[in-house]
Amino acid sequence: MFKGKLSFRDALFQPEKLSVTWELVPGRGAREKSQEYVMKMAEFATKDSRINGITITDNPGGKPAILAYTLAVEAQKLGIEQIVHFTSKDKNRNAIESELYALARSGIHNLLVMTGDYPTQGFAGRPKPVFDLDSVNTLKLIDNLNNGCSRPSNRGPNLLQATEFFAGAVVSPFKATEAEVMAQYYKLQKKIASGARFIITQLGYDARKFEELRQYMDLYNPDIPLIGNIFVLSVPIGKLMNGNMIPGCVVTDQMLSMMEAEKTTGGNNKELQLLRAAKLYGLLKGLKYNGVNIGGHGLDYSDMQYIIEKGEELSLNWQDIIEEFHYPQHNGFYFFEKDKSTGLNTNKPVNRAETGSTKRSLSFSFFSLIHRTFFDQKSLFFPIIRSIAQRIDKSFLRKPFTYFEYITKKITNDCQFCGDCVIHELGFICPMSQCPKQQRNGACGGSRDGWCEVYPEQQKCIYVTMYALFKTAERDQHMTGKQVPPCNWELYKTSSWLNYFNNRDYNCNKRQ
Repeated sequence: MFKGKLSFRDALFQPEKLSVTWELVPGRGAREKSQEYVMKMAEFATKDSRINGITITDNPGGKPAILAYTLAVEAQKLGIEQIVHFTSKDKNRNAIESELYALARSGIHNLLVMTGDYPTQGFAGRPKPVFDLDSVNTLKLIDNLNNGCSRPSNRGPNLLQATEFFAGAVVSPFKATEAEVMAQYYKLQKKIASGARFIITQLGYDARKFEELRQYMDLYNPDIPLIGNIFVLSVPIGKLMNGNMIPGCVVTDQMLSMMEAEKTTGGNNKELQLLRAAKLYGLLKGLKYNGVNIGGHGLDYSDMQYIIEKGEELSLNWQDIIEEFHYPQHNGFYFFEKDKSTGLNTNKPVNRAETGSTKRSLSFSFFSLIHRTFFDQKSLFFPIIRSIAQRIDKSFLRKPFTYFEYITKKITNDCQFCGDCVIHELGFICPMSQCPKQQRNGACGGSRDGWCEVYPEQQKCIYVTMYALFKTAERDQHMTGKQVPPCNWELYKTSSWLNYFNNRDYNCNKRQ
């Protein structure tokens, strides 16, 4: 670390200082132009005391690229801190754990943990999505490693030397529907409870949404640093984001039209793009964000210098910038009521009893009744059912009972026979069959207008449906519940009912 440069972590907790990180995309190949560009920009960043680190992406867009870890090691030798994007889409839990050990041994401690984009390209066709752990469970694994414990074993806890990871997570306030916004905030709470130490926003251009997230964090998690995402946006990239071709990034029709109009005026479009990024820098500093993460296609060091210097200047009168970032989504939901005098928010949450949609479902009511009657430990029938299940488990009836359960749940819930069922936690919606990313702890960041990232206009995000069901039952806070462990594949093709009553599934840990 060069003299006078604060570490990424220290900068986040420095009053009046805005932590600055530069997002770099290494791309496909080992020694191509994109990798050389990353290292050249990292060298420039090393010598600038205002830039506290570089962030390195992990197969963005679901396309193959060089492992972020390798370039982080090279950047470390230059003297610049690295924040490695760490996704779970391409690795099972053993590969995730192995890579964490390698990162720890190499002295790379800053991680931005996320589920990742759905895989789209690979050798000889689309690769198989993995998603063995979601971001919540990955954060929990990292937290365990930081406490010197990998996982329980038959001989007791597997104790290791404690790691020193500083892991963060992502959240998107830039959602249109109430269900999507609340699903993001509910999962945010799970991420923080599982060990997230800082939060970075997804990409958007709505000042009121940026302030909403700042207020939400101040209300519920005031000690967790918040970083705003800044992207130097061009019209071609804006069109991709507008069409949801880059999941999670929001560019509205109104903003895209404004940018296209700018392009036809004959002015220097690059200067306008950089000025917009500098204005967002100033706005975020005015809103008391702890840091900014700056990225953009082909962004060079002189561009970074301009954004930082101009952004600092504009931050002195940041209120004047608010109207320039007024790009709300059509009929978009906000967590707080609007402050008409500023165009931002009051500190009063909206009354959600009067907003959004609810969904009444006979199947949800039926399954809830069944669960309360036979599976709830407080039920009068629970001891009887458990005794019967334990006898079946040790008899010749075990196999036919297992297939009876599978066929029944295949018809009603499209069961995937995982044997470690969580549908009672998730509105009786199976995440293994009905979520392409098999998310067991909340929505990913890729949905748009309630639609699934992978099947837009065809399938609703299961957590949007779930929120409407829980809201009808006045149980939407249930979505902030305890972390749901990943599926235990040792139980694959076994009876989840028998596993439940014989203390083999994840519920046995909750009973202890």
